Amino acid sequence: MALQLSVAARNALLDAIETTIGTAPYLDIRTGAQPSNCAQADAGTELEHMALPSDWMAAASGGTKAKSGTWSGTADAAGTAGHFRLKDTTDTTCHMQGSVTATGGGGQLELDNVVIASGQTITITAFTLTAPNA
Repeated sequence: MALQLSVAARNALLDAIETTIGTAPYLDIRTGAQPSNCAQADAGTELEHMALPSDWMAAASGGTKAKSGTWSGTADAAGTAGHFRLKDTTDTTCHMQGSVTATGGGGQLELDNVVIASGQTITITAFTLTAPNA
């Protein structure tokens, strides 16, 4: 049987992730495949380097935690978004990375448009963390 957590434990786990990353993290949207783990160097071309709002995630509820506030910025370069990296408030340590798709595409982070032109406004439409057995 798989390990199971209570709703309270799942919510605490998700809220701890936000606490560890910090209140003012940075989101990089990059081309290509993500590195094999967060400790590896950045890969692909950086399309956007976005400062997230200070309350960037809502409180966990029911074992999930969704983005809070508006996540948008202006593209620094042109290309097709392939992955994201979420870095701490010092902008030096990657704590999370994942896939990027267009809205409704099922990526861990969803954008309004994955084919990005330099100077284009980029809007993150969905980002949700889900705890184990939620």
